[in-house]
Amino acid sequence: MSKINIIEELKKEVSPSDYSKFIKQLVFKKTSSSDELLVFEAPNRFIANFIKTKFTSIIQDTYFNHTTIRPSIEIILIGEKRRSKKDIISEQSAVNTLENTILNQSYTFDSFVVGSSNQMAYNASKAVAANLGMQYNPLFIYGSTGLGKTHLLQAIGNDAIEHNKVVIYVTIEQFMNDFTFSLKNKNMEHFRNKYRKCDLLLIDDIQFLSGKEETQKEFFHTFNELHTANKQIILTSDKLPSQIAGLEERLKSRFEWGLTTDVQLPELETKIAIVEKKSELNGIHLSKEIINYIATSLDSSIREIEGLLIKINASADLLGQKIDIDLVKNLLKDQIKEKKNNIKLPNIIEVIASELNIKPSDLKSSKRNANIVNARRIVIYLARELTHNSMPDIAKFLGMKDHSSVSKNISKAHELLEKDENFRLILENLKNKILTK
Repeated sequence: MSKINIIEELKKEVSPSDYSKFIKQLVFKKTSSSDELLVFEAPNRFIANFIKTKFTSIIQDTYFNHTTIRPSIEIILIGEKRRSKKDIISEQSAVNTLENTILNQSYTFDSFVVGSSNQMAYNASKAVAANLGMQYNPLFIYGSTGLGKTHLLQAIGNDAIEHNKVVIYVTIEQFMNDFTFSLKNKNMEHFRNKYRKCDLLLIDDIQFLSGKEETQKEFFHTFNELHTANKQIILTSDKLPSQIAGLEERLKSRFEWGLTTDVQLPELETKIAIVEKKSELNGIHLSKEIINYIATSLDSSIREIEGLLIKINASADLLGQKIDIDLVKNLLKDQIKEKKNNIKLPNIIEVIASELNIKPSDLKSSKRNANIVNARRIVIYLARELTHNSMPDIAKFLGMKDHSSVSKNISKAHELLEKDENFRLILENLKNKILTK
């Protein structure tokens, strides 16, 4: 087989972040591989599934560019018994004949955690899955990175495959690469058959189509062909169609033909449920204390939560470390330190005043109303925990005589945290909002 160093070549094709988090974790099994089949080992099932979903076509294209051979890809867990080459190639050939995409099988509706922040997007996705091409076509889901858009996209895809539908899932970057490659090699017939003869087209990160004039023209015709044939189109983006600069007006218009729905930042209760569900799916047992700590310490990105769970799993499996709160705090210390460096006392006042419906000036006054006293106590506690300010600094900022009042409020907050569940939840929720602002 070719002497290409596939891992090194992939480093040139993916982002530094994706390479570090995923591709670098792979071990290429040269003795088990051939030009027709590339075998890799992954440290855990999450990484294996993620790479199969997002990077299979990239690995195949990279190898093809060096050898003109498009291999099948097998990713196994360390120590896992490998299937025969014949079975793998036969199975993937059948998939390729239908042009179905390999989806992450763990991305289902059952494994998606629903809360007020994503309820409408979830309900719309379920409705589309039940009636492809007939309702909400296209479905356009938008929101910040890492909030579950890809999960919903692939949940619809997995449901469709179970009903024997032909599904194509790609990022818009993969679509563009496929288009450029097919154009260069004069193979547009295959490209158009692939994207225009499916039952369901799923496109992630459509905002990166911005400024790509030739690809926009091709996608416009692909969209029209599918829509006219009542084939379902689902797109995700980090912003509304109207807000995507460098996108043709006729495409913006078509993207708004169906239903546009957003996925928002999850509230604390949903974040806790996400940590619980993700740890359960990855076979990691976490105590309630650890789950709450993760939910209140991390940003609202589900991807960031999954990344931490990978680290926890690796520390337990590969290093034999006990999963306790000290391990998790150690794994998160650099991220939390970085966030603390960016949090200032006015930020804390702003969030708490807004969330508790209190004037910022009241928090820095001597007013003794119960709601103001309680809010001021939370300001003091979180200022000490989330910033590098000393007690005298906090006292000066809030207009107090000296740091003794700050110390008393911190002690009272610790006391309430121990015995008042409502106070604890309010404080954790405010802490989360400050950290993710």
